[in-house]
Amino acid sequence: MIPFLKMHGLGNDFAVFDARKQALVIDAAGAKQLCDRRRGIGCDQLIVIEASGNADAFMRIRNADGDEVETCGNAARCVARLLLDESGKTSVTLMTLAGPLYCTDAGGGAVTVDMGAPEFGWQAIPLAEKVDTNRFTLQVEGEDLVAAAASMGNPHCILFVEDADKAPVATLGPRIETHKLFPRRTNVEFVSVRDRGHLRMRVWERGAGITQACGSGTCAVAAAAQRRGLIDDKVEVELDGGILHIELKDGHVFMTGPVALVYHGEVAVA
Repeated sequence: MIPFLKMHGLGNDFAVFDARKQALVIDAAGAKQLCDRRRGIGCDQLIVIEASGNADAFMRIRNADGDEVETCGNAARCVARLLLDESGKTSVTLMTLAGPLYCTDAGGGAVTVDMGAPEFGWQAIPLAEKVDTNRFTLQVEGEDLVAAAASMGNPHCILFVEDADKAPVATLGPRIETHKLFPRRTNVEFVSVRDRGHLRMRVWERGAGITQACGSGTCAVAAAAQRRGLIDDKVEVELDGGILHIELKDGHVFMTGPVALVYHGEVAVA
């Protein structure tokens, strides 16, 4: 039996395994089984903390469908909280497939993550063809949708809508995720601007479906909204699971939010 922690950031939930002292390899099939909410632990993403030679730890991430992905903002806060409490430090660095994330104790159990600089180049996101990523038309089953795209180390397609609460996330989300424009698939965010300091966002996550929150998606949305001149440098983003605070400063996106440890457990890993 292998120990794990069940954690979440605003309802975006994770099974977290610590493999810094003893190697643990969980393949796509194993991750999918463990993420299953009826036959496994049940979570949006599976996280394995590994030793790193150039950071406090390496964070390996698999989505509920088993695919390994580049980064995850909510998971970064959870893992950083563990390392901060364990070490007594005020800041730690996590390495991911997308590069380093610099995490700082924000007080009250919250964590601030420097998510890095957003990428708007079509090849960096990546997209299958050149478009104006600030505003382009995406055809989905005969319907023309006005979208934006960005990368926070992983791909995001952003739709600014009148009312995010009424957006057809469950139907449009999976169609956009697998659209031919996104060769690595994409996360899909539906966002409405309440004022220059407040956004409302709902999300369809690549490989996980509708989730309560998406940290990297929140950062991508804020960056895209600022690019269009819709918000100021600091913004609250209301998600289904709660509020994340985003600051856009010096070309980077800083995300601050809470972390929760739900329980300690053990599970058989094939």
